[in-house]
Order: sequence, then structure tokens, then C-alpha cells
Amino acid sequence: VLIIQPQPSIALGMMMVAACPGRNISNFMTHLANGNTALSVSLTAFATFIAVFMTPFNFQFYGYLYEPTSLLLKEVQLNPLELLELVVVILGIPLVLGMLFRAKNENLAILISKRLKPLSILVFVVIVVIAFTNNIDVFNTYAHHVIGIGVLHNFLAILLGFMVARAFKLSYQNQKTLAIETGIQNSGLGLLLIFTFFNGLGGMAIMAAFWGIWHIVSGLVISYYWSYKEKKILEVS
Repeated sequence: VLIIQPQPSIALGMMMVAACPGRNISNFMTHLANGNTALSVSLTAFATFIAVFMTPFNFQFYGYLYEPTSLLLKEVQLNPLELLELVVVILGIPLVLGMLFRAKNENLAILISKRLKPLSILVFVVIVVIAFTNNIDVFNTYAHHVIGIGVLHNFLAILLGFMVARAFKLSYQNQKTLAIETGIQNSGLGLLLIFTFFNGLGGMAIMAAFWGIWHIVSGLVISYYWSYKEKKILEVS
């Protein structure tokens, strides 16, 4: 943000996305890439758990560090406690109830989870469509900024996850896992927070909505690439 200095609302959208936890789709992508699926599931669950507190904290902490976004946050008079309360309702309560229910009836919990996945995808698609529809003028005006920044932001997240894992000399399987986990964010949560506290602020909503589409594309592409690469190596062997 400090280097490219985007529009304040777009910068705030980047911070919102970065503050959100990972999504379950990263588990599928990790499996597809022949990564460590068990680690991916654990990281997603842990990130979702701590996000109840860390998402509000990180978003406001970094938002107030950058002057243009700090002014925007003051302008909308964001209430930290209200933000925390909503994240607890959206993430915390369902997470705790889900864990308790699974502990009592694991088979039924797994069955319900499988049935609800298509519905969750549908809800996410609806939210993204609403974000684009309500801000089509903003998207047309800043499309080149949003697309370029969104792609770069996602690429750097994936690269950072991979390089950090490599720096700590983790296995190649775990390197792929961390790369995918850091590149896949729950932008659906970000959009809900944006619509609730920022009235669907154009730049924020478009940034989060684009990320929601792009990270699936980039995640699948890199997963298929790693899968294809390993198959070729096995064939040669």
C-alpha cells in the first residue's frame, strides 16, 4: 500500500481482505496440489478461530497506520466493539456450535457440512454479484487499478507463504500448503463487514469482490500446475 498508494477505499479493501482468515476451499486446492491436506485443514481451523479477535484488530491496526485510510475510518466513525461483535456472530458462534455438535454426532455433522457447502458457495456468489452491481460505475472507473492491484496482492501473498516456508526449511509438500493458505482469504466475510459498516463503500467492495473471484482462479491454476508437475516427474522416474 505504501509503495503503490492506491485510492484510500481500495487500500482499505486490501487491508480488509488481508485481515480475513482462510477459506475451506484452500483444503481442496492443497489436496489437488499434493500438499499436506491435514496441515491445511488445521491451519484453516486455527486461522478461523483466532480471526474472531484478530480480524477486527488487524484491520483497524493497519487501517490507522496509513493516513489516507485512517481519515476514511474516522469519517465513517467505525465502532471497534460493533466490529468485534459482528465477527463473533459471523465466525465465533457458528464455530463453537459446530465444534460442539460435531463432538456429539460426528457423522451427522459431516453429512450436514457436505450438504451446506453448495449453499455457502451460492451465498458467496450472490454477495459478489451485489458488490459488482451496486458499484459498477466504480469498477468501470478503477477497473485497471483493482485488477492489477488484486492480482499483485494475491501473487505476493502466495509467494510470501511459499518463501517463508522455504526459509524455515519445511518440506516441499508443506511449502505448497502454506503458499495456498496465505493466498486464499475469506473475502465473503470481508464483504459482509464492508456492507455492514461501510455501506458497501465502492473501492472496498470491488476490491474484496474481485479478490473473491481471482484467488479461486489463481489457487486452482497453481494447484493444477503443481499436480501436473509431480505427475510428470513420476512418469520420468
